[in-house]
Amino acid sequence: MNSALILIVVAAAVLVVAVWWSRKQAVEHRRKQLEDARAEARRWTERLGGQVLNLVGTNEAAKQALADASERHGAAISQLDQADSAEKCRLTTETASIRQQVLRMYWDGEAEPSVEVPLGDFFCNGWVQLALVDSAVVVVAPAGGFNSYWPMPFRSRALITLENTGRRTVPVYYQVTYQERELPERIAHFHASWRRNNPLGEPAVHTIVDGIEGSGQYVGTYLAVRPGASGWWGEGEVKFYLDGDREFPTICGTGTEDYFGGAWNFDVDGRYVPYSTACLGMPQVLPPNEIYKAHQRFGLYRWHLPDPIAFERDLRVTVQALG
Repeated sequence: MNSALILIVVAAAVLVVAVWWSRKQAVEHRRKQLEDARAEARRWTERLGGQVLNLVGTNEAAKQALADASERHGAAISQLDQADSAEKCRLTTETASIRQQVLRMYWDGEAEPSVEVPLGDFFCNGWVQLALVDSAVVVVAPAGGFNSYWPMPFRSRALITLENTGRRTVPVYYQVTYQERELPERIAHFHASWRRNNPLGEPAVHTIVDGIEGSGQYVGTYLAVRPGASGWWGEGEVKFYLDGDREFPTICGTGTEDYFGGAWNFDVDGRYVPYSTACLGMPQVLPPNEIYKAHQRFGLYRWHLPDPIAFERDLRVTVQALG
């Protein structure tokens, strides 16, 4: 009995040592993975920093390029600082490229694209750092699955391209599905465009779309905002100028947070609360643990699916920057 007990105790001790050693090896392996991934991500962000330093000039193209590179660099550094696993470090380099990839769509042989938007902004991810979205027509799932369910009818031909404007090769996996069926005599082609003001200047009005002629329906907005000044930033009215409107819009909202379905500054007990629903949301607040800071970044969307805004002749949409 004693020898059996000793044998069991010795076996248990050996098992404990083996488990401890195995766990120690696993921890060391994860630490090495994290170090390697962080080093690779840091090399990439340093290249972004080099772009920032090398961009000079006073013309608008140079200013825009400098602003874009600075934005990507700052966002990548922020995401890297928060990474606590190799997977999150790798995600830094992959998600940081989505602002450098341009998505274009051409319908029925047209020479100019009906869609020309940075890939990230098309999927409500304009700030490089991944934001999960759960809406009716755009879904962003872990850990970087970008899905679109917008109806995009065409009669004879569709061309979809993705251009990588960055210096780094990135992998792309994709699937496009379509349905063959009879279409009515009149169909509406899907359009999407991208505009940016940095800085906004005076008057503090950002034009979302302009120069749209003909009949159609306005179906949605994605807005990426960095206030640039401390305090509340979301009182600006979203205005829809329809069919010849000039000074006064047909539709004038009561504030940016109202347009995106929120209220009272999105402030709940001293913090911004992200949300994502079928037709509207604010899925991204960066950094998430701060409030009313000038450097914070926000991503918001509103899909006009149950409430489409129809126009017959022309359309212009603007949003004010007001606190």
